[in-house]
Amino acid sequence: MKALIQRVNHASVEVEGREVGAIDRGLLALVGVEQGDDEAAADKLLHKLLHYRVFGDDQGKMNRNLQQVDGGLLLVSQFTLAADTRKGLRPSFSCAAPPEAGERLFHYLLDRARAAWPRVASGEFAANMQVSLVNDGPVTFLLES
Repeated sequence: MKALIQRVNHASVEVEGREVGAIDRGLLALVGVEQGDDEAAADKLLHKLLHYRVFGDDQGKMNRNLQQVDGGLLLVSQFTLAADTRKGLRPSFSCAAPPEAGERLFHYLLDRARAAWPRVASGEFAANMQVSLVNDGPVTFLLES
């Protein structure tokens, strides 16, 4: 599994004009599920999402994690993260998990995140979503499990 995370001051996601998820300070995580991913990969990714130190401490160094700053986590499924872009000028999605497996693992990750942390929001799997954010920094990392 992959997650492109962005440290944000605010982020939200809309589907058909209605807001389905929003957070203030925290992390926006665009999540891609690849073939071969399983619950162990989702658990490892969740651990990173909750504990990755990307927030500044009193000296301004990235030493605090999401939980230490009491931040929100917005999970948005994005199968295009599983694209193979090494060849040609069109992405290949042969590495992406089939839709059913991707949906199952995304919801597994979401359920585990909600059980572990009270401020979790999400988009809708396979929906056409409009994601808005105010990137803080900007700070963006690609996490892989």
